[in-house]
Amino acid sequence: MTLFGFLSTYPPTRCGLATFTAALATAVASNGVDECLVVRVDDGVPAGPSATTARLRVVPEMLKPGSAADREAALAALDACDVVVIQHEYGIYGGPDGEEIVDLLERLRTPRIVVMHTVLPSPTAHQRSVTARIIENSDVIVAMTSTAASLLSHEYGVPDERLRMIPHGVDEWRVPVSSAHSSRPVLLTWGLLGPGKGIEWVIRALATMKELTPQPVYRVLGQTHPKVVREDGERYRRSLWALADELGVGGAVEIDPRYLEMDELAEQVAAADIVVLPYDSHDQATSGVLVEAMAAGKLVVATRFPHAIEMLAGGGGALVAHQDPDAIASAVRGLLEDPRLAMDAAARSRDLTSVTGWNSIADRYRALAAELSMAGSRR
Repeated sequence: MTLFGFLSTYPPTRCGLATFTAALATAVASNGVDECLVVRVDDGVPAGPSATTARLRVVPEMLKPGSAADREAALAALDACDVVVIQHEYGIYGGPDGEEIVDLLERLRTPRIVVMHTVLPSPTAHQRSVTARIIENSDVIVAMTSTAASLLSHEYGVPDERLRMIPHGVDEWRVPVSSAHSSRPVLLTWGLLGPGKGIEWVIRALATMKELTPQPVYRVLGQTHPKVVREDGERYRRSLWALADELGVGGAVEIDPRYLEMDELAEQVAAADIVVLPYDSHDQATSGVLVEAMAAGKLVVATRFPHAIEMLAGGGGALVAHQDPDAIASAVRGLLEDPRLAMDAAARSRDLTSVTGWNSIADRYRALAAELSMAGSRR
């Protein structure tokens, strides 16, 4: 039995890292042999206690940014594990660019694996310094895309023997692709909303497709990001409704502010014809929504961020320029006009799920833990 420690945000917190960690830890613990202990990072948004089970326990006390006492408690819990898997984003740990994680890494004795969810090609001097110290104090750095792995190797100097490429896992969607139908083509975007999500560019694209019969529906699913709500309320969501009305497509835009549980989300994804990822970021190294959409057999239209460029290189959708409604509209028209493309995407999803299902990804982390154990990496 291996006791895996995890350091990350965690449900009921609603963010990509929390979802990732819950899926990976659940898969690791599902073999009935290994166990998981989660130290939850407090992202400052009240979310209530986490669910815990016999094989997947969540430490009641969270790691709060700026709290030396919490770091001591987190160290004590994680040092009792055989290996620790740390999810890294600059924004979730305390200090400028999350530098408080360095103090924890420097004093942690347990072998540690750091999963880099963001790898910036042009970091600030301080971001580069924090990243270098994280790398220095890690046993293995995990990248989830080839682009991120290349950046870590060539721009940040991670040695090959300490760098692994393990892709983002995907859920097995339980709703058959053909189970839901709509009389109008459905474009879908889901996830936490906020400026930079790029929803407005799809609404503008929709306004150029009024002549299509039937006209597509654009469905947006997701709460506004809690940190955005705290700073700016629902201004972004209101701006989307106003834009749709201004452009005369208010009747073709549906924005659902709920956070959907997995079963309901799966039904909505099954009902979609095209998943649209119109993100403004040029640097997004990883997108869980992207791999989930492709695993569900959906065609994807995405802006040219690194993960999308890699995933769509072999087909499955179209890449478009950032903030370009005409390019989005052209891509949507092209995909809707050729039904063979949808069949190809469905076929491709079976291969993707077999390789990157969460159980397969958990096996990769188990192998990594065994490798570190054999190497005697405890400090």
